[in-house]
Amino acid sequence: MMYYSRAKLFSVIAACLAGLLLCVPNFVRKPAASIPWPQIHLGLDLRGGSYLLMQVDLSSLTHDRLQSLSDSARQSLLAAGLGYRDIALDTKQGQFSFRPRDPSEKDRDLKILSDMPRAVADEFTVAARPDGSIALTLSPDAMRTRAHEAVTQAIEIVRRRIDATGAVDPEITRQGEDRIIVELPGISDPEHIKSLLGTTARMTFRLVDETAPGATVAPPGDTMLPLTEAPGQTLAVRDHIDVDGADLVNAGATTDEQTGGWAVNFTLNSAGTRAFSAVTQANVGRRFAIVLDNKVIEAPVIRSAITGGNGIITGNFDARKATDLGLLLRAGALPVPLTVAEERSIGPSLGADSIRAGALSLLVGFLLVIVFMALFYGRFGWYANVALFANLVLMLAILSLFGATLTLPGMAGMLLTLGMAVDANILIVERIREELKRGRTPLAAMQAGFERATATILDSNATAFLAHVMLFVFGTGPVRGFALTITIGIATTLFSTLLLSRLLMVRWYALTRPSTLPV
Repeated sequence: MMYYSRAKLFSVIAACLAGLLLCVPNFVRKPAASIPWPQIHLGLDLRGGSYLLMQVDLSSLTHDRLQSLSDSARQSLLAAGLGYRDIALDTKQGQFSFRPRDPSEKDRDLKILSDMPRAVADEFTVAARPDGSIALTLSPDAMRTRAHEAVTQAIEIVRRRIDATGAVDPEITRQGEDRIIVELPGISDPEHIKSLLGTTARMTFRLVDETAPGATVAPPGDTMLPLTEAPGQTLAVRDHIDVDGADLVNAGATTDEQTGGWAVNFTLNSAGTRAFSAVTQANVGRRFAIVLDNKVIEAPVIRSAITGGNGIITGNFDARKATDLGLLLRAGALPVPLTVAEERSIGPSLGADSIRAGALSLLVGFLLVIVFMALFYGRFGWYANVALFANLVLMLAILSLFGATLTLPGMAGMLLTLGMAVDANILIVERIREELKRGRTPLAAMQAGFERATATILDSNATAFLAHVMLFVFGTGPVRGFALTITIGIATTLFSTLLLSRLLMVRWYALTRPSTLPV
């Protein structure tokens, strides 16, 4: 306990020097791009930036699912030689209803619809209504499950889109059942981000209904969609999706060899390639609409079968629009639309004020602890102060090494850690005092003090460590920032107290061999 080997001595010193070295990038500008320069990133409350609260439109999820089920139901009925009429969708009730072509077909209609595949167990029920119609009703429990999955998927896609813009350390968290919080440190004008997040970017390929040229009302099985390049004009497009944009594996901006303008090329996976090949082979000479968020980007005529799984989208694109569309298609379509429910911006000056206030509180608290330890515990108090400084350095070093984000609650956690860190040193010194009062020699008192205090220190810090790990795992936002610094601080406190502080005391005793201890 009172002996330090050379290897142990050099290991402790090397760890402290490594901590100092890792802290340097936070105070010195990066000299060259090729040099690794790990730094602590500042959070929204310190650096300034933008806060967006995005609202998820869950009603569209119900509408889309009903639309998909109605499409599947029509195909199933037609394949069985059955007809239908008076199709209606009721999003509020979660129902799709229709009347049989002939009342005698009702039982067969019910059987065919009941046998339709379900995305989740008990997703919908099928029943005949007193007025002779048949209704397919979505289960509320199933829709809640789909809504939860949709929001989780939306968070992942939002993260991909923001990461692709180069934003540093965005914080994306869920709030309640249908809201997503997006914090963007360092971005004071989030209009570009808002435009990316507000775009669902669901791309589909559908055939144009050639039997309804110039129609203003959509025939059954069609939808009138607006043309992107011709505002005010619409086109009758089949509801059936021939190729889904979910089958895209890559997309990016390029230039059109024919016109020299900007365009977007795309690549489909194997399933998408087969579907694209089949539909283009069977419909040569027909128009094939490329639909993005219920707007027709273009509707070219299929000249020949396209079997390679590659294509190009032309339109009135500039460089930024083509790049953004490629980014959106690569990241994937949002399962539900998002709208900005709340927006706040924090200016850099306010962030600088927060940094100054946080740094001042950290400095004042640090100095008060140093003065207290020096006054009450003398030489051993100064050794504790050296360990306390090393503790602060090591905390900053670990945060820098992992590129962690520091927030105001995180700075509060650092200050609390420093206050807690001296407790272990106080416990050791008080144990040594007790042993001296019992008449032990200085060496025996130090030996017993260290041994008896170590178990208590480990137990108390272990319970605190586990509690803050749980806070970090299950907490969000400021709670995670606070828990992160406390968790790291507990680890560095154990090192600085049980190794560095003890090393300083032991080396002093080995060099001076005092007859009494300065406690």
